Amino acid sequence: MFKRKKLSGAVVAAIASMSCASVALAQDATLEEVTVTGIRASMERAMDIKRDSSGVVDAISAEDIGKFPDTNLAESLQRITGVSIDRVNGEGSQVTIRGFGADMNMVTLNGRTMPGGSAFGGGSGAGTTRGGQSRAFDFANLASESVRGVEVYKTGKADIASGGMGGTININTARPLEDPGFKLSLGAKAVSDTTNLNGDDYTPEVSGIFSWTDDSERWGVSLSGSVQERDSGSAGATVNDWNIGRWGQDNLYSFTDDAQITNAPEQGQLYVRPNDIRYTWSDRERERTNAQATFQFRPTDNITGTLDYTYAENRLTEFRSEQTLWMANGSSVAEVEFDDNIVATPLFVRETNLTDKDMGFEQQWREQEDTLNSIGFNLDWEVNDAFSLALDVHDSSMESLPVGPGNSGSIDISLGAPVVAGQSWNFGGDVPGANFDLDDSGKANGGNTPGQLDAGDFGSQVARVWYASQKSDISQFKLDGSYEFDNGRFDFGIEDRSTEFLSRQSNRQWTLGDWGINDAGAAGLADLLAPFSLSSQFDDLGFAGDATNLGFRTSDPMGLCNWAVENYPRDGDAACSYTDNWNSNNKVEEDVQGVYFQVAVDSTLGDFPVSYLTGIRYESTTSTSTSEVLKPAHLLWQDNNDFSRTDTDEKVSLTVENDYDHLLPSFDFSIDLREDLKGRFSYSKTIARAGLGSLAAVPSGWATNGSTLNGANPAADETNPLLIPFESDNLDLSMEWYYGDSSYVSLGFYEKRVDNFIGNEKEDRTFFDMRDVTAGPRAEEAISALEADGVPIDDTTLFSAMVVKQYQGQPGVTFPSECGDLTSSLAGLANPDCGAKIGSLEDADGNALDLSPNSDDPLMVFETTFPTNQKSASIHGFEFAVQHFFGDSGFGVQANYTTVRGDVGYDVNADPSEIQFALPGLSDTANVVGIYDNFGIQARLAYNWRDDYLMSITQGATDARFVEAHSQWDLNVSYEVNDNLDVFFEGINLTEEDVRHYSRNTRQLWFAEELGARYQIGARYAF
Repeated sequence: MFKRKKLSGAVVAAIASMSCASVALAQDATLEEVTVTGIRASMERAMDIKRDSSGVVDAISAEDIGKFPDTNLAESLQRITGVSIDRVNGEGSQVTIRGFGADMNMVTLNGRTMPGGSAFGGGSGAGTTRGGQSRAFDFANLASESVRGVEVYKTGKADIASGGMGGTININTARPLEDPGFKLSLGAKAVSDTTNLNGDDYTPEVSGIFSWTDDSERWGVSLSGSVQERDSGSAGATVNDWNIGRWGQDNLYSFTDDAQITNAPEQGQLYVRPNDIRYTWSDRERERTNAQATFQFRPTDNITGTLDYTYAENRLTEFRSEQTLWMANGSSVAEVEFDDNIVATPLFVRETNLTDKDMGFEQQWREQEDTLNSIGFNLDWEVNDAFSLALDVHDSSMESLPVGPGNSGSIDISLGAPVVAGQSWNFGGDVPGANFDLDDSGKANGGNTPGQLDAGDFGSQVARVWYASQKSDISQFKLDGSYEFDNGRFDFGIEDRSTEFLSRQSNRQWTLGDWGINDAGAAGLADLLAPFSLSSQFDDLGFAGDATNLGFRTSDPMGLCNWAVENYPRDGDAACSYTDNWNSNNKVEEDVQGVYFQVAVDSTLGDFPVSYLTGIRYESTTSTSTSEVLKPAHLLWQDNNDFSRTDTDEKVSLTVENDYDHLLPSFDFSIDLREDLKGRFSYSKTIARAGLGSLAAVPSGWATNGSTLNGANPAADETNPLLIPFESDNLDLSMEWYYGDSSYVSLGFYEKRVDNFIGNEKEDRTFFDMRDVTAGPRAEEAISALEADGVPIDDTTLFSAMVVKQYQGQPGVTFPSECGDLTSSLAGLANPDCGAKIGSLEDADGNALDLSPNSDDPLMVFETTFPTNQKSASIHGFEFAVQHFFGDSGFGVQANYTTVRGDVGYDVNADPSEIQFALPGLSDTANVVGIYDNFGIQARLAYNWRDDYLMSITQGATDARFVEAHSQWDLNVSYEVNDNLDVFFEGINLTEEDVRHYSRNTRQLWFAEELGARYQIGARYAF
């Protein structure tokens, strides 16, 4: 006789009381009564779920989560084969399944689709910021203590909503009527983060779980909640961009006449130049609050109503300081040595003969709050012994909103000290080493101690206030039915799901002392700064050579912003608050209607028991993309390679509609070759919708890093709201040997053949009649004059020549003495000290000598990148897992390894003009967990490893950002003092492994961050 099994019911039934430290489980797995408790019991239940499920499913029970040293669910999910995670500030954040990133996976809560999104840091871009256009669910918002169980579906099923091409993760919460009686558990932890410098050494975490039903078990209520605070710090390093070109064709370096070039690239060989190196220090605070409430009512034996509410809030605060040495590149490179890579990368660069060249000390304050609200109602009606219906409705929202001063997401104040006479970079280590030669003599404003970098050397540049938000709302209605017959079951259902995504970004910027730092020694600034050595904060990551050990930092970032507003009033709208003059304002609406049918049959094939599950799902989707953007006027040329966008007051809006439908079949087959040996075959078709950032309806990102006449290519981005979803045909084959009550071995092969992969195309386009000041008659006239006077032509000399011709003789305009007499000849512009100062000049009214285009200039042609559905690819791999307990000794081991392969790699040696298609996130992963569970002691020592993987294909000029292989050791030990009280110790990242991102090779650093260990000690008491 067929026995009905609903996976959601199986997990809930399998999970015993979370509020108790250990649970007895009576299990009829081998026709005898076996009682196991603790870790072993939870792993045994997870194994049974895997064994009894249709398709490829893995699960974790609540005890399993509670016993891992995991701060959130992502840390637990990474222990599952095929699952890997991204970390932010050392905590698990987003999940990749079988090589498909978080945007391509579905996360559900009690079977309901959950909204995603995170916009921390907004458009500021530095460090680990996020732009706010993501479908991905951020697991850092959820504490693990309040969750009862998790299922990971790696194969498609007709009764699972579309969107999880990589897989679907279902999170289950408590149901009081399924665990009747009175339950109460309280827990407390003290959290210590070894990276903390300025916060509290110990921060609290408290949690509680309450469940109650009446004596007749007709109604019940469960409540759970947790609050955790974490203070941490982080030393990091970034390179803003890697410029790439061909040796002898693209002049990325401006050399002195006697420059020393070691191991020069071959003619035409690809080579790179970094823009800068930035050392950073961040003080971070996180406060996470979770709460869940569930009310159940069973008026009759066959009707159960459930009303539940979930709340999660994650508030992030970061104070970040930078110390930057940027490459002047004005005929000042005296020495460079290249390595032997195919794309030649500098090992060492030295610039000399600089005058008043500045080093930067930007101060950044960020605050963001992510809030999840989900309320749902479920009505389950068992019409008779064979037929049942289930109605489920919910409304869920995720808001990621800036909550800083003035509703800002990030306030950045750029400071600098114009004291650099020479500088060098060494790229031989984990982190490039940077040094400079100090010359602070002759400062116009005084106030400094000669020969020493101090606060009197500092001035200001610009102030920027960033805003980025994302709001995601989902309303979902489902009606499911099930009819049982002999040896089988027929399932059917309908669904209506409406989703709305709204993302906004803005940027307020005003000029202070300008990029040339015209206010060195500005009154009041020194009082807001204190010495702080950023480079000396690095303990683990090795510098290449000696690193500059000087730096300054404010202790009052908001005071610094207020100082900027008070002392630079010429910008009337300057304020330490956001502006609602949106740079981008995008809304994407998706309405999905679906229907499915599914048949499950238990039968025999010869002498072997077999199970079939076959189904089909039809979905129709209508999408509407609405975007609004400020119409840009032009790019303002402010200095050699400094441009800023000037917008009009006109807003441009556009709405584009799209519709598509899909027929999604699925088939699962399993055969019991022996009582302990199971084989599986699965086929399914799944889809994943395009990323929200690709579905906006207007262009963006107009920028350039130099003059067109000198070879620079202005760039822009355009989106495509007519993109259709990825489609994947999925094949799974696996064999599972369950050779003990708690032990098994499994080996599986999977393949995904994906169509409609999104790739980028490039095309030259013009936008909004924007004109190019660097390519018009004035620029051509300046080049002719420079050539006539024998001045080398680069962006510095071209800009300077155009400024001289436009502004010479105007009131208050005096050119530096280093330029000589410019009235009759431009020869003085050949002096690098001249060009270094012209970019910071002002007229009598304090206006910068910037260059704007006019009607004589040509339209600016942007190399525009836009997404299209253009690629097909195949991904395949193996998943191996073993779980074994050594008799009754209490010792056990759990291990797995996953491979991911495919024709979707990135060619790091390709020309940057070549359009490449690659899938981020593909990497092998491995886990090994040692377990002990006996005599009231429970312990886990867990090792996790993830290989190098491609993170992004849109990073900077080289279009590649890889994450270096990362491994981590975690430890959890608990002791059962008595039946009610547990005490425990947890350690995360015991060996203090760091994170590092790189470009085309490992020397081309994008981002490095030192991470430390976190320790937690606490107790749980169950009543």
